[in-house]
Amino acid sequence: MTSEHIEHKLALLPDLPGCYLMKNINAQIIYVGKAKNLKNRVRSYFKSSHTGKTERLVSEIVDFETIITSTNKEAFLLEITLIQKHQPYYNIRLKQGTGYPYIKITNERDPMIQITGQIKKDGAYYFGPYTNVYAAEETMHFIQKVYPLRRCSGHLGRPCLYYHMGQCLGACFKEVPEAEYQRQIEKIKRFLNGHVGAIKRQLTSEMDTAAQELKFERAAELRDQLHYIEATVEKQKIISTDNTPRDIIGYYVDKGWLSIQIFFIRQARLMKREKRMIPIVSTPEEELATFILQFYNRKNNVLPKEILVPKTIEKDDLAAILNVPVRTPSRGQKRELLELANKNAKLVLDEKFRLLELDERQTIGAQNEILNALGLPNGHVLVAFDHSHIQGADPVSAMVSFFDGRPDKTNYRKYKLKGAVEHQEGADEAANTREVIRRRFTRLLKENKPMPDLILMDGGIIEMNAAKDVLENELNLQVPVAGMVKNDKHKTAQLIYGEEGTPVELDPKSQGFYLLQRIQDEVHRFAITFHRQTHNKNSLSSRLETIQGVGPKTRTKLLKQFGSLKKIKEASLEDIEALGISKTIAQTIKLSIQ
Repeated sequence: MTSEHIEHKLALLPDLPGCYLMKNINAQIIYVGKAKNLKNRVRSYFKSSHTGKTERLVSEIVDFETIITSTNKEAFLLEITLIQKHQPYYNIRLKQGTGYPYIKITNERDPMIQITGQIKKDGAYYFGPYTNVYAAEETMHFIQKVYPLRRCSGHLGRPCLYYHMGQCLGACFKEVPEAEYQRQIEKIKRFLNGHVGAIKRQLTSEMDTAAQELKFERAAELRDQLHYIEATVEKQKIISTDNTPRDIIGYYVDKGWLSIQIFFIRQARLMKREKRMIPIVSTPEEELATFILQFYNRKNNVLPKEILVPKTIEKDDLAAILNVPVRTPSRGQKRELLELANKNAKLVLDEKFRLLELDERQTIGAQNEILNALGLPNGHVLVAFDHSHIQGADPVSAMVSFFDGRPDKTNYRKYKLKGAVEHQEGADEAANTREVIRRRFTRLLKENKPMPDLILMDGGIIEMNAAKDVLENELNLQVPVAGMVKNDKHKTAQLIYGEEGTPVELDPKSQGFYLLQRIQDEVHRFAITFHRQTHNKNSLSSRLETIQGVGPKTRTKLLKQFGSLKKIKEASLEDIEALGISKTIAQTIKLSIQ
């Protein structure tokens, strides 16, 4: 049921284009959308029935904001900016870089051809994307043999090896006319754009001539180059009648999921295919339009000359923002290609539905099962802490993070416990807990980052209450804390919560309990691994301190390079001397650790 607060805000919504920001109980922005008519679009969330991800979104909304824009195009641009700034949970979020390899012809006096993943506005010519680096390298090597530019560093004062091999125009020892470079570059561009007939005729003629002159090695090399064209370029079926670099974007919708297929057409052939599956929150058309803008707004992305999309997509605004023609073909080969992309999108979604449903039960469903058992609202981020030490020595803590029931390793953290060492409280679990909680959440407050939905402490009521004490009484935070208790076989036994550490009812055969086990096992593994690394380094450092002539700088070099006594024992004198250590000291080290 919609709250009175939201009802009042809905009544004030304008009939204008703009963006809306949905917020949860913690005032975090969880979804950003755009609309031609804010009143109709925002009201639809609260006045219509929903399923899937939209239903989950609406259940979390406690407030919203709107920003009015002059045009729908401005709303598009603002939406992308807000998504990138706030990274809302329910929005599509793409990686900033594409990771695609491209072939680059540099823009300089003596140009070169290179493989790159970094696209810059430097006047260079970029061609791609390729399926992988290997495919791009094979093409580049072919071009370097057939259409050489500069291969060496240039201005050597003598011909380089590549010049003698016919793979460099001679910038190493002479000034190559710019017109000569330009002729080669035009040939390279024609080849990369699919015009291979001319080079095939040229290579065939040169191969025949070399064979008649009994230059069989040269003839074999030319034969291999012809084979490359046939095996890589011509092997792919020609699927376009022109050589315009274009992307074709098709989609299919079913059961609240949007399946997207992108065909990269280069050299009149299907160079690469990318597929995405996205749970729908808004309308499929709005989700796809937002995806397209984010997709082409990433770093290291070369726009095609044309983008083909289904007729339901707002083409004019996309074209104006991307500065590339965005069209819907009405007939002919282009329409067939778009229909093929749509069919592939449907095929992928049909194949994945069972796996998607099973995965969601084991992750999001399991996570919500834990939160519901604790009487907490559905959330997205769970973090767990564990400590490790040997009778108080080398105490460490570790934190793991789970996002929607999956490990989020980019947010794992490791801590050497400084305060515990200073106060000789290495075995004091409460002190260890207070220190790591204080350090972690003070950092989040300083950086103005969102808090997790639940903190899980590996241990009992001592660790749980120590964490709550720091959060509530020192940092003024109200983040729920629960404890994960193990049995005498060191296996997950139960979840405890509340002032008295009351056991929480959680079916030991449920997905929620299985997720709790995975979290506890993972944080324990992470803490133990970090402690072993720390202890081994400290043990090695202590052993090295007893060796005469080995000072702090030498110890640091050895620790950084080898990391353990075993590896130093296995290393040769030459390996140790290579670190800048004298032969005498290296011999002393080897003798001392035998």
